[in-house]
Amino acid sequence: MALTDKLALLKEMLDSAESNLRSARQIISELAGTGDLKGQYSKKAGSLKSTSEAGQIVEGVFDGQNMIGPDGKSYPVPANYASKSKLVAGDVLKLTISDDGSFLYKQIGPVERKRVVGPVVYEDGQYKVLASGKAYKVLLASVTYYRAEVGDNVTLIVPALEDCEWGTIDNVLPKFES
Repeated sequence: MALTDKLALLKEMLDSAESNLRSARQIISELAGTGDLKGQYSKKAGSLKSTSEAGQIVEGVFDGQNMIGPDGKSYPVPANYASKSKLVAGDVLKLTISDDGSFLYKQIGPVERKRVVGPVVYEDGQYKVLASGKAYKVLLASVTYYRAEVGDNVTLIVPALEDCEWGTIDNVLPKFES
């Protein structure tokens, strides 16, 4: 068997093992009751307020892509804002909806964070970072903002105390030649 064939076989075996690990972790989180992250964010957001003055003010929880309001309603967070502000799932945001319909977000309650390191991959039409034995989804805006490419090692920011499916890119680690 040629060296390239062996490498291809090894890569296929690793991909299969990673997929099986992700599936096993998903089953464990479903059995442990941690699988419904949107429900957890809705519950956390339920204790926040929504007021109406000059425009409307809604507080909610960032789920990795959107803000979940106290009513369980999802509000779109611009991906470039989430990426550049390094928002993490679980962060509390305040949304001001002005009379002209424009949205202004502000982070008012950051969740405790930790950093993990792993390579960028692209699977199922989604960029992800493989770190700490898990595949974290990342926003396309983060990948393009940091000019990350598949195979680059990145530092990823994730919630320290919560299990989540989303992370935010902090830095792309430089490649050192040996």
